[in-house]
Amino acid sequence: MKPLFALASLLLAVFLAASWPPSASALETEPATTTNLPSDSVYHLAVPLTDQDGKPLRFADGRDGPRLVSMFYTSCQFVCPLIIDTLKKTERELPEVDRARLDVLLVSIDPERDTSAALKRTAEQHGVDVPRWRLARTAKPDVRRLAAVLGIQYKQLENHEFSHSSVLVLLDAQGRIVARSSKLGEVDADFVAAIERTLGSSRREPSRDGTPRGTADRAG
Repeated sequence: MKPLFALASLLLAVFLAASWPPSASALETEPATTTNLPSDSVYHLAVPLTDQDGKPLRFADGRDGPRLVSMFYTSCQFVCPLIIDTLKKTERELPEVDRARLDVLLVSIDPERDTSAALKRTAEQHGVDVPRWRLARTAKPDVRRLAAVLGIQYKQLENHEFSHSSVLVLLDAQGRIVARSSKLGEVDADFVAAIERTLGSSRREPSRDGTPRGTADRAG
């Protein structure tokens, strides 16, 4: 069993390396929300999402603040709960005031079974901080496109489960990939440091209306 698992892991790693960075065709622009974005922003990708409360959102709605992104599916028994647990451990390393400014987005790779109700159950079971945490679903073709730009690989197996890479991705306020971590079940100190740097930078970057972030909080 162990040799087979090692071989599967190696093949997945090779496939991941071969498909990154994503092709231009994976980045279909969403013109209404991508004005003034840098060319390497993943928010150029037009992906409509529906969250655990059935509310529609767009992938690019994460602009104006740092965001942690990963992909999972709710019926996963082993790796996906670890992804959620690792995200929670990671953000607990931050001061509360910074943690409140960090959004988390988990997108399902199994939209056929992961209804909004299933996503909501998972959010409640794991006690995540909603609405700062969004568990979301999208159509199958958009799952593929989003996975491509994030460098996440997955494949549905004959038993309808999934083999997938387990990656936490840090995006800055402009949707650029700042850091990635594949460590699960423990805190990745380098990844936490990257989050802290990105949170510090986001305070200084102007928001979409041109005002420095944090101005409203300081007024009065």
